[in-house]
Amino acid sequence: YLTFQSDISVSAAGFHLEYTGLDSCPEPLPPSNGQKVGDRYTVGDMVSFQCDQGFSLQGNAYITCMPGPVRRWNYPVPLCLAQCGGSMTDFSGVILSPGFPGNYQSSLDCSWRVQLPIGFGIHLQFLNFSTEPVHDYLEVRSGSLETGTVIDRFSGPVVPNSLFSTTHETTLFFHSDYSQNKHGFQIVYQAYELQRCPDPRPFRNGIVIGQDYSVGMTISFECLSGYTLLGEPSLTCLHGVSRNWNHPIPRCEALCGGNVTSMNGTIYSPGHPAEYPHFQDCVWTVRVPPGYGIYINFSVINTEPIYDYITVWDGPDQASPQIGQFSGNSVQEGVSTTANQVLIKFHSDFSTSGFFELHYYGNLPFDFCVMINDECLLFLIFPPPSNKT
Repeated sequence: YLTFQSDISVSAAGFHLEYTGLDSCPEPLPPSNGQKVGDRYTVGDMVSFQCDQGFSLQGNAYITCMPGPVRRWNYPVPLCLAQCGGSMTDFSGVILSPGFPGNYQSSLDCSWRVQLPIGFGIHLQFLNFSTEPVHDYLEVRSGSLETGTVIDRFSGPVVPNSLFSTTHETTLFFHSDYSQNKHGFQIVYQAYELQRCPDPRPFRNGIVIGQDYSVGMTISFECLSGYTLLGEPSLTCLHGVSRNWNHPIPRCEALCGGNVTSMNGTIYSPGHPAEYPHFQDCVWTVRVPPGYGIYINFSVINTEPIYDYITVWDGPDQASPQIGQFSGNSVQEGVSTTANQVLIKFHSDFSTSGFFELHYYGNLPFDFCVMINDECLLFLIFPPPSNKT
């Protein structure tokens, strides 16, 4: 804008101006593997540049058209190049060999680190792949470059199948030797959310220790008294597309027989709380420390009378004195042993099932006295009450 102003006096011939438009800066071309943002190129106008995914901008991201006799930009147009390594935190991206789509250089050791929030992994898809077989290779590692485990190594002209990394940190390491440079690789990745492993609860006849079922976490299992753990006592949630534990979930079962060494415990009929099977001959040996006896309380007994029965011996084998044989569903009195070992045998025939539940306690078998100042202090040993659990 030009503004002319005159006052109240003295007129003059005035002026005559001629103008020509100032030249614009030359239109900048977008860099290879990138884009130009902005379509005004006169003095003071600014143009910006950005690279395609996988390429890094070398130079100035913004250039400005400068005044002067010759219109020019203040910086040259930048370049978009595939770099040797990098660090990424986006949920999707592209990983390129150095110099792609041209050949990579010799004697390279490049690493790309994809760091995502915990609970996410990445899906890797190979769009292009060509390296010198054996000598130039790409490794995909679960974790960091220093401590991560190798998921797979790729080399040669064959485009690999897509794969999943199931940790929140994934590292790609590329090595080239001194000869035979190839086009390298173009890889796209996409994050996905890792699911938790299945909840093992309810866990029959036992308890689960630990409540975190996410990837890499470990839980353990314990059985209630009278049940035996079948399977692995600890499970770890595996990495992978489909979340699962590294072993089948264990079971707590009432077994047919066994060796028991705790001071007190429970013995169930096999298969408890279900009814016991037919044709069973189960033997349990219960042992407590020397000097102790064992008291057995028949908490629940419901067997076929006469034909399905429990026999108890006061000792480690059937040559020991027999304490008794128990059958039916009537209330049974508890029995005590004099030995620190007891043999319990259960027999079932071909028909009519049932169940039973025995509790045992280690105790001192006799009354005894302790001499203090030539006087005997008498200690009476009573079995525990029948309802004690």
